[in-house]
Amino acid sequence: MLETLLSFALATATLAISPGPDNIFVLTQSIVNGKKFGLATVAGLMTGCIVHTTLVAFGVSEVIKRNENLFFVIKLFGAGYLLYLAYKVFKSDATITFSTDNVEQKSTTELFKTGFWMNVLNPKVTIFFLAFFPQFLFSKDISTVYQFYVLGFVFILVSFVIFSLIAVLAGSISDYIKQNEKVGVYLKWMQIVVFIAIAGLILL
Repeated sequence: MLETLLSFALATATLAISPGPDNIFVLTQSIVNGKKFGLATVAGLMTGCIVHTTLVAFGVSEVIKRNENLFFVIKLFGAGYLLYLAYKVFKSDATITFSTDNVEQKSTTELFKTGFWMNVLNPKVTIFFLAFFPQFLFSKDISTVYQFYVLGFVFILVSFVIFSLIAVLAGSISDYIKQNEKVGVYLKWMQIVVFIAIAGLILL
């Protein structure tokens, strides 16, 4: 169990560090408006993850109760989707680009709401959770709903810590990215390796 959760936390950390719309948004808000505004955005994003965790937890748990073969199909879909994501990352540009031009100044409450709805209204997050979480169920005896919530908590905790560090260290991070062009390449291949490794857990 502990080994599975540590593997899950490590995979989550790798994905949280990798450049994406969410952490780039946190970065730009922190640079333009200040650390507390970036942290408010992070809080909103992570609160949104609770909604996706709940959807996946109860939806997939019901599938397991009704038909374990169908659950295996879901896991196969998850592996396929993760391989698709690895391919998309492979084909994407490794250059990290972010712009602070025309960043609208909002209150911390507004940024919390923006982060929350940005996350909740993104169906790709639910699909990702559906693909990602079932590979790390860690017990045949514990309720699957409980296990999904444990995974959700670990995901939120790890992502919150990393996104918060991005908000607090925004200036230093942006300077480092501008000075080191290879950062994007390293992070790109980290994502690819993680996606393929997780997909391999079930395919092999």
